[in-house]
Amino acid sequence: MAGTNHLGRKLWQTLSSIRTGVILLIVVVIVAAAGTMILQRPITDTDEMQRTYSPQVLRALDALQLTDVYHAWWFILLMVLVSCSIVAASIQRFPNSWRYFSRPYKSPNDSFRHSLATQATISIEDEEAGVLAAASALRKLGYKPDLVTTEKHVSLFAERHRVSELAVYVVHASLLLIFMGGIIDGLFGWSGFVALTPGQQSSKIEMRNGTVRTLPFAVRCDSAGQENYADGSPKRWWSKLAIVQDGQDVRNKEIVVNDPLVYRAVRFYQASYGPTGKVEKITFSVRQANGEGTPRDIALAPEQQVQLDADTSVVLAEFIPDYVVRDNQVYTRSQSVDNPAVHLVVESKRSARPVNIWLPPIEGFAENALSTYVFEPQDLQMGHYTGLQVSHEPGQWGVWSGVVLMGIGLAFVFYLVHTRYWVVPVRDAHGHPGLWVGGTANRNREAFEENFKQLVEEIEAKLKAESAALARLHTMSMAGN
Repeated sequence: MAGTNHLGRKLWQTLSSIRTGVILLIVVVIVAAAGTMILQRPITDTDEMQRTYSPQVLRALDALQLTDVYHAWWFILLMVLVSCSIVAASIQRFPNSWRYFSRPYKSPNDSFRHSLATQATISIEDEEAGVLAAASALRKLGYKPDLVTTEKHVSLFAERHRVSELAVYVVHASLLLIFMGGIIDGLFGWSGFVALTPGQQSSKIEMRNGTVRTLPFAVRCDSAGQENYADGSPKRWWSKLAIVQDGQDVRNKEIVVNDPLVYRAVRFYQASYGPTGKVEKITFSVRQANGEGTPRDIALAPEQQVQLDADTSVVLAEFIPDYVVRDNQVYTRSQSVDNPAVHLVVESKRSARPVNIWLPPIEGFAENALSTYVFEPQDLQMGHYTGLQVSHEPGQWGVWSGVVLMGIGLAFVFYLVHTRYWVVPVRDAHGHPGLWVGGTANRNREAFEENFKQLVEEIEAKLKAESAALARLHTMSMAGN
């Protein structure tokens, strides 16, 4: 039993140690920073993950859950440990802090006065006059002195910003709120990804573990785009989204990075924007192969059929953004429009079979010479997608409340200085009266030393003024006699 109690005390002392809390907090910050540097699923496309990391590295990162840090079980456990350490440290130290706050030390004894770093003794002729001068000086400096009466003498105590002594607990509470929000998000929140092309809508969200979550509503992309700097680098991605429920648009918003669309606690963030590798429309100049007639422009979308004349039509059968011929087949090498090829199929009632046209002509596949029409590409419009990060974060209220509360706590810590002054009538070894003045501040010592010096000078100035006034009265009284 004694061993169990000893182990419990050791665990409590370790958990409530400031060193333990600081170390755990540093570890959380390092891991969170790693989560911003390591590509995270499902925000990052699988192909990009595979291009960035080797297969061995990617397997290791996935196994350690470093590709989804903020939902990893060990990260949630780490936040729980930090929270427990903060609670234990607060419980351990709060009673003394509260006594210090609720019962300020107003009557300093001899040992306290002798050990105080900042103090001065002013010679006085009368204790009451000295205390009154000190009270007037404190009020001039913006303090409200308390008159402290004891069996031996009357003294003064004045202070400012005592609440700053509890500011550390405001910071502790803010950290607890932030970690609580993170823990709730890690346990009950979720995040996923959806890619939409303009005009497309979906209620299916791809989750980080490869599963699919179905929302009770759909999101539609009405349009999306990218704005560039003068050098061509991306400046801004945007998407015009609509929330569709029961066939009706219930919410519309144009989103950009860090300005999401929020509906029923689900957030849609702008995460990416890029080409789909699929063509939307190609414009051709078409003329008859025999030179007759007037050339005209036609626009073709994939699988779209356009009549060239009463007997002839053309279909855009295939578009390959970056083609390569291998093993008597035409393959897609990449989704970048680096070496494009267009496959058109011309059908005519006057011909027994359709004619395959390739632009540019690919040997072994193109039958361009058999076509009664000649096609020249004029314009190419590629399809683009907008990538949306979708998340449900039920703990965000705690995170943002903690951030606001931390701002308040840090303002108290850095801008409110708890200063205390004591004024006590004393007598030296020869019985001569004096006025002991002492003070202390919990931070910003240099500024406090200047203020203390100003207080002492103000008390001495008031004593001299009172002494001079008494001298004048005495002179006038003598002259009257």
